[in-house]
Amino acid sequence: MSTLSTPDTPTTLKTPDASPRALYVLLLVVFINLVGFGLVIPLLPFYAKSLNASPWQVTALFSAYSLGQFLAEPFWGRLSDRIGRRPVLIVTILANTLSYVALAFAPNIAWAFAIRLFSGCATGNISTIQGYMADVTPPEKRAGRMGLLGAAFGMGFVVGPTLGGLLPGVAKFFGHSDTGRLAFQIPLLTAAVLAAIASLGVFLFVVESRAPSHKDAPVTRRRDHLAAAAAHPVLSRVLLVTLISTAAFAGMEAIFGLWTQARFDWGPRQVGLCFAVIGIIASVGQGLITGRLARRFGEAKVLTAGLTIIAFSLALTPFVPTSAFVPVAVGCTAFGQSLVFPCIAALISRATPPDKQGAMLGLNMAAGSLARMGGPMLAGPLFGLAIGGPYWLGAVLMLPAVAFALTIESRVKAAA
Repeated sequence: MSTLSTPDTPTTLKTPDASPRALYVLLLVVFINLVGFGLVIPLLPFYAKSLNASPWQVTALFSAYSLGQFLAEPFWGRLSDRIGRRPVLIVTILANTLSYVALAFAPNIAWAFAIRLFSGCATGNISTIQGYMADVTPPEKRAGRMGLLGAAFGMGFVVGPTLGGLLPGVAKFFGHSDTGRLAFQIPLLTAAVLAAIASLGVFLFVVESRAPSHKDAPVTRRRDHLAAAAAHPVLSRVLLVTLISTAAFAGMEAIFGLWTQARFDWGPRQVGLCFAVIGIIASVGQGLITGRLARRFGEAKVLTAGLTIIAFSLALTPFVPTSAFVPVAVGCTAFGQSLVFPCIAALISRATPPDKQGAMLGLNMAAGSLARMGGPMLAGPLFGLAIGGPYWLGAVLMLPAVAFALTIESRVKAAA
């Protein structure tokens, strides 16, 4: 019978090293890594256009990374369950470093697509980080700790996009355009340096949170975990919520640069600064608000509220009258997402035994990656038909997500 919490198993290390100090070091490493990642996201539409990419190829560049994550995230999660979290983090972040360097020198859009695919495959480590947090956190505190993890992500998206918007201007000092190849190589190489620093930080300061499993332990395949999740009354619905809500958010994110350029003639600088505002809101929401709300009302109720906020904000964003309202509109979407992300991770960790958490969190990230493939691929053609189309589609998609979240609440109460 499924339960929402299980006792710790001997594979979770209970040593003084698995302490809040280790968590804060990991959060700092995550922040540095996400600064590098955040540098790239606002630039991608303009980077792709510098390679003469069409709108559908721009969104395909977003989807390529997500395709790689979809293929690899459950593998990294399962591997971290077996050999430990630390080696997986070091390898994947180093691979991230190489992918930034390769992307800086991609000769055409086809190579850029292949590099983004490799980057997604090699760096699908979010479930491993979540698994580390779950290893060393009591169940009743996991929503709050996942919120701190989300805050580190959010702060990375404050600093990263800001640098991503400003660094292309450095090319002018060398006599080049701020939309040419050098303008994009500077932030990409900066991201590579930051990723290398993050990998070094894991090597030096992050201790292992799990003892390796026995070598003769049976290897469970992805479809076995998927079957177990589909039969679980909570996990099955959580995965559906992740799939639907992430598709809606990813579609908005992928065309945001194109949409703001078409509506308000924005460039990389304005898009980067707007993403920084989004990051601040997400950090405050996940770091200071979500954990408190979850402890008071429960993760399922907070999840439902976050999804509802996203639905309304996506529906209203295309109607903003001036560019001054754009950060407000997308900030509401980001705040809703800041409520959703930690609650989903906490619900999964509560519903999963400790020795399977990396695999199940990886399965959830795979669902998110699948959505980040589908969302942009739908958003690109819709944007060609009506520039507000991707936002309206996202709002419609949120309706079944809210319905599933309401059923999660009833299932949690029944299993309590």
